[in-house]
Amino acid sequence: MRVWAHAGQEAERSTLESQVRRINEADLPFGVELTFIPERSYNAQVQAAALAGDLPDVLEFDGPYLSNYVWQGHLRPLGSLLSQETRQELIPSIVDQGTIGGKLYGVGTFDSGLGIYARKSLLTVAGVRIPNGPDDAWSSEEFKGALERLAKDDSDGAVLDLKLNYPPEWFTYAFSPLIQSAGADLIERPGYERSGGILDSPRSVGALKQFQSWLQKGYVDPNIDDAAFTQSRVALSWAGHWEFQRYHEAFDNDLIILPLPDLGHGSRTGQGSWVWGVTRNNPSNAAAAGFLEYLLLPEEILAMTAANGAVPATYSAIEGSMRYREGGPLNLFARQLTEGFAFPRPQTPAYPVITSAFNQAVQEIRNGKDVRTALSDAAAVIDQDIADNKGYPMPDEH
Repeated sequence: MRVWAHAGQEAERSTLESQVRRINEADLPFGVELTFIPERSYNAQVQAAALAGDLPDVLEFDGPYLSNYVWQGHLRPLGSLLSQETRQELIPSIVDQGTIGGKLYGVGTFDSGLGIYARKSLLTVAGVRIPNGPDDAWSSEEFKGALERLAKDDSDGAVLDLKLNYPPEWFTYAFSPLIQSAGADLIERPGYERSGGILDSPRSVGALKQFQSWLQKGYVDPNIDDAAFTQSRVALSWAGHWEFQRYHEAFDNDLIILPLPDLGHGSRTGQGSWVWGVTRNNPSNAAAAGFLEYLLLPEEILAMTAANGAVPATYSAIEGSMRYREGGPLNLFARQLTEGFAFPRPQTPAYPVITSAFNQAVQEIRNGKDVRTALSDAAAVIDQDIADNKGYPMPDEH
């Protein structure tokens, strides 16, 4: 059975290679031929293989692009391939991310976490309340007040790192939760038929006006060197689970992780990561099912998440994780994904255009453009793409 995976960080590659080696050495009715594809050219190689009729049996892909692969007819549903026990173990965010049109097409062994890293001592000195969990997040006014108080004791007034040095996808992942927390979104759901009136709605505009104000008031460190937090230039860092180890090494027990601010409709978090799918030309459903079931064993999930630091994809694996279980330093991320605070990025084939247009809008807002105008321009680009593709009907609707 041929399997393609992205050539991500070395620890992930080594772990997956070990998992495949154990599969091939075990007394199983199938073997695995694993190929790593460079991440930057991954989608291009998948598309080329699809045109040539040479897709592998099992394919890894970045979760937000799942719907595009389904729309192109590359994937088959997984519902009948995975056991009921395995499906019940999956945390809600994994199911939400992998489900298109009511059918499960993709399944990950890990998910991602997003929050605000902070120095507890600095918040205490500034008299800033420390939230207890995702249902106790700072309100928008509290967050504004926290920035003001922290800035008073800071030499240059820049107390917040927004990871402005990160690549484009970060801006959708990290800041669309703001507009969702305000009660808006990038696009109408579940129909995914229009962005106009949604992305540029008053709630969305209000949320990103707050974002713009943090920049205009000088609260945000540009973080060109990616060291704003570790060098103590800022007290707060808006970042993902992948920063925990580095930050913990810098500040040990003074490090805490807090939910994103609540802009009126509850704190929200970005989520989603790489997932597995089975291609339609796969001749052996049993082999593909066996491979996925193996990767979803608690011990195998824990092996992978020990390598990459991500959130385990099943309840039992979270319970087995010293970091993510109740009382663990990263439990906030697990709670957000299991208790309804996570929104998957829009599950539509239009997603590449959505994220590109939103990123462009955020960059313009960052540079001082009128928020409503920037968001209306982005919504128009998205709606034009949907119209050009006749609404992106899924394969069974052709």
